Amino acid sequence: MHRHYVFPVSTVLLVAANLFIPVAIVLFAIGFFPYKPFLPGLAEYQTLEYGPPPKAPFDRLIFMVIDALRSDFVYTDGSGFEFTQGLISDGAAIPFTAHATSPTITMPRIKAITTGSTPSFLDAILNFDEADTSSTLAAQDTWLAQMKAKGTGKLVMYGDDTWLKLFPGVFDRADGTSSFFVSDFTEVDNNVTRHIPDELRSDDWNTMVLHYLGLDHIGHKTGPRGPNMIPKQREMDDIVRMIYEAMDTQPHLQSTLLVFCGDHGMNDAGNHGASSPGETSPALVFVSPKLRSVSKPVKVPADWVEDFQYYNIIEQSDLAPTLAALLGFPVPKNSLGSFMLDFLRFWPDKHDKLQILVRNAKQIFDIVAATYSGSSAGRQYSPDCAHPGSLAEELVCEWQNIKETAGKTSADDLDDEWIANTSKWLSKAQTLMSSMASNYDMSMLAYGGSVTAVASIAAAYVVATSTPARASSLGPFMLITLLYGIMMFASSYVEEEQHFWYWITSAWLLYLAVISTPRVTRQSLMAGFIALGAMRLTRGWNQTGQKFAGEPDIVTSFIASNPSLLWCLVMATYGMVSVELFNALRNVPAAISGSVVAGLMTSAISFKLAFTNEDAPELVVGLARALVNIFDGPSLVNRARAVFLGLGLTLIYPLYNLVVLRTKASKMDAMRTLHYLYTMFALTQSRVTNVPLFLLFQAIHSYLSRLSLGVAEITISSLLLQFSSFFAMGGSNAISGVDLSNAYNGVSGFNIFAVGVLTFLSNWAAPVWWTSASILLLLQSRQSTKQGDGSVYRQHTAILTTFVTVTLGFVMMACTALRTHLFIWTVFSPKYLYSMAWSLGQHLVINVALGGMLYWLGSI
Repeated sequence: MHRHYVFPVSTVLLVAANLFIPVAIVLFAIGFFPYKPFLPGLAEYQTLEYGPPPKAPFDRLIFMVIDALRSDFVYTDGSGFEFTQGLISDGAAIPFTAHATSPTITMPRIKAITTGSTPSFLDAILNFDEADTSSTLAAQDTWLAQMKAKGTGKLVMYGDDTWLKLFPGVFDRADGTSSFFVSDFTEVDNNVTRHIPDELRSDDWNTMVLHYLGLDHIGHKTGPRGPNMIPKQREMDDIVRMIYEAMDTQPHLQSTLLVFCGDHGMNDAGNHGASSPGETSPALVFVSPKLRSVSKPVKVPADWVEDFQYYNIIEQSDLAPTLAALLGFPVPKNSLGSFMLDFLRFWPDKHDKLQILVRNAKQIFDIVAATYSGSSAGRQYSPDCAHPGSLAEELVCEWQNIKETAGKTSADDLDDEWIANTSKWLSKAQTLMSSMASNYDMSMLAYGGSVTAVASIAAAYVVATSTPARASSLGPFMLITLLYGIMMFASSYVEEEQHFWYWITSAWLLYLAVISTPRVTRQSLMAGFIALGAMRLTRGWNQTGQKFAGEPDIVTSFIASNPSLLWCLVMATYGMVSVELFNALRNVPAAISGSVVAGLMTSAISFKLAFTNEDAPELVVGLARALVNIFDGPSLVNRARAVFLGLGLTLIYPLYNLVVLRTKASKMDAMRTLHYLYTMFALTQSRVTNVPLFLLFQAIHSYLSRLSLGVAEITISSLLLQFSSFFAMGGSNAISGVDLSNAYNGVSGFNIFAVGVLTFLSNWAAPVWWTSASILLLLQSRQSTKQGDGSVYRQHTAILTTFVTVTLGFVMMACTALRTHLFIWTVFSPKYLYSMAWSLGQHLVINVALGGMLYWLGSI
């Protein structure tokens, strides 16, 4: 009776624990990523005792964003921006390095550039949704809204359609392009450039926004030193030349200001999203013949520096108040930017200089006062300046001193020291408001953590009551879970998490060899060495993490530099999958199964060759080049669809065997067929340099299948190999680690569901493979034990759920305890996003749902 009572309770608790996971994640996310309030409406010039605002030197703006334009791409020797460097040397351009705060991805950076504010980290998630309109800036004050309000001309935009999502209905003429077709280096930019000559001849606009994506796409594909990088820089430099020459010769453009910049930079691997110096250091250049009167001589080209900090360093938010003064409109209400003092020389009258700085300071002071006093009227915030109780109160007191000095002294008597003090106050206020803790909802954080704790207890109870495992298995599992959880409190360990999994997995494989082999034989010893050797190669395949991204690894040192070796390994991998698939279809006549397998392999290799020829043509040499020429014809979209269609049609046969025929002899063959069909799909969704990793995974899987493993050992092996293979494929805990190169395979336009699924399956291709492989091991183990089907799968799921809930709880505790930490938005917040993906995507959808369905199919 007791047995019949315990197991239903265990099942109910296990189901409840898994249902609690999304509830806990949503509750915690609501408290951790709250909606960030803003001051509504457009700013207007306030009446000051100093008179009307000073006259603006420019009346038109061309704002050109070159996506991922890192500072050294423009300023150092060997750059493709030779004409721009000539302008800087001549004084017609003023260079800066504009610091971009994390997350260094397009949508948050455009928000910072246009509003002057610090965007919410939630924008990092919305950035990946091409269909999202919830993050619009239509109701916020921006320099675009101010230029439109001036009524002196139309607003036009060409390039990244993120601008159209952020500013619906703002542009009078526009032609947007998707930012996620990362294989496109040329057309995405040509679609922008083709509009420029006509617009330069037109005089009906006052603002033109251009956003080029090609350089960013090249970075994602080949890194900052790829063969296409310098030609792309020269192409962008030619655009600058075209615009400058028009500004210099056409009368209606003589008071036009060209600003070109990067929205963010890139790291040594060509990615972005985190906070490395390369990612946070985009170039910013102001260009106009008028600048010769105010610019100072600088060294061109600049000497290379490791931190990418060239010339004057400013914040991206400083663009808003600077453009306001240069173009003659009020500073946007929510701006935290500080006017760039380099341009004060445009106004020789000290009265004008005072106005610009005081208006900027007063606008920021209103934000400080409203934030800390809860009132939109800053005048109501009057702290005790004799004993200021906080940095905010100290800031208010300093502002009062600055204002009193300006009021008591005539503008002509204000010296450079007052200007310096005011600028320093602006920077101090900017730093305080930008770095202040987000308005966390502590109750929601507590609710999320509490639900996670309940789920952890429920899952742990199921493990304790329904897993007849050896203490030798559960002991290491508890140790791994505890060590991993503690590691979440250290930023360096989070950034370099891959090393934990590499070493733990290697140690676990060795441990299994010791406990699972009754008698050491030459064959078992050889299999163990092969498995450990495969794991060692897996560890060194891709350099990932933050500290050593871009450092030499097997791919860069041996594979990419030897394309013939790469294609030999790729062909060997496809050959291995084909042989395994042919063997699994042994109940089908050889002529039919051979034709099916040959057709699948041909279409898959054809797509991989064609895709690589577009993605990294330098890798397609020799025989690979000859094959590309032979297979030339269909588009990449149609090739991918052919592969998916072939896999889908072949899938019918094993499913028919499992669901309809249910013959015991063919069950394992059918399950192996499903596994290797997925393997073919995973190869399609992986970068060509990662394809050989599946040979190594197969070697480790073969080794595990030789051992006499229980459910706990199989589950722990699956867990460890899912994480270690994710990092081996190039994954990381940074947003910059998200690989979008295979997100559009077979997709001709943006579809949020299709692209979302393909993005997940391309980034988690290896962990999903290990889920499928572990089901094969569980079915094999079930045949050698007397445990019931439900018992085996319950034990497996209970262990996985315990790990997920406990470690998710640790991540939540770390994010809560370290919410004021310097790296909360650059390290811990991205880690929480990845924990969401692991918990919801890999655990619930793949391990529990898909894994459960596969186990059910194999055991019915």
